[in-house]
Amino acid sequence: SGEVSRAAFVGRVWLRMLKCPCPPSSAGVELSVNNHTADFTLSTQPGPAISLSCLVHNSSQAEELLWYRGDGQVGLKDGNKVNISNICISPVNESDNGVTFTCKLARDKSVQVSVILDVQFPPWLSGEETLHVEEEKDVTLTCNSKSNPQAQSTWFKDNHSLTLQPSRHELYQTSEVFRVSIRKVQKSDSGTYTCMVESPLGNGTRDFHLIVEDKKPVFPTEAVIAAVVVVSITILFGIVARKDKIFKVW
Repeated sequence: SGEVSRAAFVGRVWLRMLKCPCPPSSAGVELSVNNHTADFTLSTQPGPAISLSCLVHNSSQAEELLWYRGDGQVGLKDGNKVNISNICISPVNESDNGVTFTCKLARDKSVQVSVILDVQFPPWLSGEETLHVEEEKDVTLTCNSKSNPQAQSTWFKDNHSLTLQPSRHELYQTSEVFRVSIRKVQKSDSGTYTCMVESPLGNGTRDFHLIVEDKKPVFPTEAVIAAVVVVSITILFGIVARKDKIFKVW
């Protein structure tokens, strides 16, 4: 009877397996993007379109593919999802630099390949061109720069290298900001300041016109208020003292 029970149990297991087939395993299935089976970086420049092609390897069935730009899913047409899928980035621009595109297996998203765009471009600069500042006030000239690879900056004043005085000048630089601050500006600080940015792909310049204006005299507000109060009181006392004459006239 034990053998009969064991046989019946095995039969029930096989029946369940037939009714509820296990999903096919993704073990051994691989993806490639532009012939790369591992994550990689793709260097390019702004302008021309880039095509990314994702292909399924080592699968015995039709596989659906998904594309992501960063964390957002890319919409694909029906004929561009199974076993092979292509996306086109056109035109490539500076904002695509550092963006990750990922192809994933729909039924097992752990099977994936990512490509990071390395968009290289020469410097382009921006910043307020004309600044008016009162004498003895502080001022900051900010040169905003975008480039890839990162650029180096130099400041000039009236076409000569800017002479830095540690007690009055301060430089600040990040990957996208080049800044020079001047404390207690003087009339001699007026002039044209040039931000020059140099990178392996080219150079860029931007002029900043600093105009130092005369120091405005401090208006003696308290003294004026005091004077107005004194005059008002004097007039009031004068009116009170002469009220009898004023009433006789009326």
